[in-house]
Amino acid sequence: TLPLVQVRAQHRIPRRHRFRDTHKTCHSTTVAAAGPKTYFILSRVLTESVQITQRAALAAARAAEARRQVSEARFQAVFAEAAVGITMVDPHGCVIAVNAAMADMLGHAAGDLVGQEIAKVIGSAACTGMNGDKCGDVGGEICPDAGDVAGRLRDLLDGAVDRFRVESARSRPDGRMLHLDLSMSMVRDSLGYPDFIIGVAVDLTERRRLENRLWHEARHDELTGLPNRKLFFERMAAAGEIAGLCYLDLDGFKNINDGLGHDTGDRVLVTVAQRLRQTVEAEGCTIARLGSDEFVVLVTGPASSGKVTRQAERMLAALAPPIRLGNDDYTVTGSIGVVHAAVTGNAPSQLMRAADISLQHAKAKGRARWERYDPAHGAEEVTRHSLATAMPLSLSRGEFFLEYQPLVELPGSAVSGFEALVRWRHPRLGMLAPDRFIPVAEETGHIIALGRWVLEESCRQARRWFDEFPAVPITVSVNVAATQLREPSFVADVLAALDDAGLPPDRLQLELTESAVAGDTSGALAALGELANAGVILAIDDFGTGYSNLAHLGRLPVHTLKIDRSFLAPTRPGGPADPAHDKIVAATISLAHSLGLNVAAEGVESTAQADQLRLLHCDSAQGFLFGAPASAADATTMISRQVGRASSA
Repeated sequence: TLPLVQVRAQHRIPRRHRFRDTHKTCHSTTVAAAGPKTYFILSRVLTESVQITQRAALAAARAAEARRQVSEARFQAVFAEAAVGITMVDPHGCVIAVNAAMADMLGHAAGDLVGQEIAKVIGSAACTGMNGDKCGDVGGEICPDAGDVAGRLRDLLDGAVDRFRVESARSRPDGRMLHLDLSMSMVRDSLGYPDFIIGVAVDLTERRRLENRLWHEARHDELTGLPNRKLFFERMAAAGEIAGLCYLDLDGFKNINDGLGHDTGDRVLVTVAQRLRQTVEAEGCTIARLGSDEFVVLVTGPASSGKVTRQAERMLAALAPPIRLGNDDYTVTGSIGVVHAAVTGNAPSQLMRAADISLQHAKAKGRARWERYDPAHGAEEVTRHSLATAMPLSLSRGEFFLEYQPLVELPGSAVSGFEALVRWRHPRLGMLAPDRFIPVAEETGHIIALGRWVLEESCRQARRWFDEFPAVPITVSVNVAATQLREPSFVADVLAALDDAGLPPDRLQLELTESAVAGDTSGALAALGELANAGVILAIDDFGTGYSNLAHLGRLPVHTLKIDRSFLAPTRPGGPADPAHDKIVAATISLAHSLGLNVAAEGVESTAQADQLRLLHCDSAQGFLFGAPASAADATTMISRQVGRASSA
């Protein structure tokens, strides 16, 4: 009880009473002062209200427990049935639980994993990124650089990080490689203390296997299995030390493909690849197939010219034995461009460019050999590229011009025509002969425009001679490249040039090499036939030096054979007589005459040569004995003098 003397104005006293029948009541007593020694006492029974509150609290607790149980059941269902692996770990690093998916991934029974240290379960292998690079933790993403899984776990358990994600590669008990995308997070209680760790693992093994297969296919040649261009350049860029390159191209492989079929060609390439692979296995070098019949070897290690050239020798030796396919043997040779990094530096583009240049020199020097890169070769290639680039603009600027070399009749020496020879007055390189730029023009396709200009200019000059010397049947000869002959507009271009100049067709002679009309020439024959029918004179130039097919010669609508200067070499001043050459020339002249063709000899430099040709009944000749190439004005003077001599005779 509360002494009344302590009551001032009002006081509320909660009370509980237990009655003899053991039931309890709750009531609230309020004492208030009404005056001196006068008090009011008010008592209220609260038993029912308290019971209602208690029942509500109990119901709420039961509902919360029910919700907890439902949530727990749901978690257990997710934990047990999830397709991804899930594990729970206590703050000390011991496994509390693992689901079936995690156990299956790791290749263990779930019960065997519970109680083990998590580091031993998943942390024994180094983590790797998607491309095989190591990884760690960067903002919850698969990290690009890194540490090992065990180290990441230590950081998590020590509180250095709250979560990490890595891709882990490890071996299962059955020996299979397992790739996991592993995420682990620390769960803390309401006070912020570590409660447990939840780990989630996704099996990436199949995806990685597919990625690895796609990566391999993208970087390896499907036919031979060798690294392809992409992988070769990646390895070359990543190589620490490069000694050099050996760049091989098979000689005449197109003939195998065209003559024996692509299946046989593929089998040859596979065999070649196997042999070349054996030449590099002991040296730790990289061999790749760059495409078609091109192979290249990256020779690594300290710069050593001997190491690179020895590799080239091994490659040639590997190709030497015949390749047996079924019951047939095939001989394959290759040309190799050798480049030393000490000469060019390690830049991949420079190495490959130098190797390609030296490869072309190897082919030009006879094939089935290797050729070492010389910086002079590079300078020559730069010049060729410069010429190819400048040619179109130089043509429009008038840097090209023509000179004319006389063609004389035999047995006399009267001028009957001129061969038009193109020259290039280059602003930087000076006067360039045709052998400096015609091959470049043919390779780049500029020969079409250049050849058209030569044809048009030659026809215009021939028309001037036609007008000035109407009584002298002067013809002009124009060389035609094989590329021009295959051009669909070639016939139209020739006829247009004649028409524009007003030149009779029989005053124009077109000279073609044997190779230009060899092989499958249905298109060429049709073009030549159309021009011959129009009255244009056709000649085979450099006869005897190219693809000679006498049976084919009889079908060509040509009028003249020009014997190459090489057949006249033995009769040059100071040269030994060679009866065999004389017989070849005599037989050629006789054959041509029997076919109704005229014969012209090139490269006549001595009176003895001219006399011999007269004895063999050669129809005409050309060479320095009769006149060197000259300007149009000098050629006109030559004709004028001839006309003057004829008039005075």
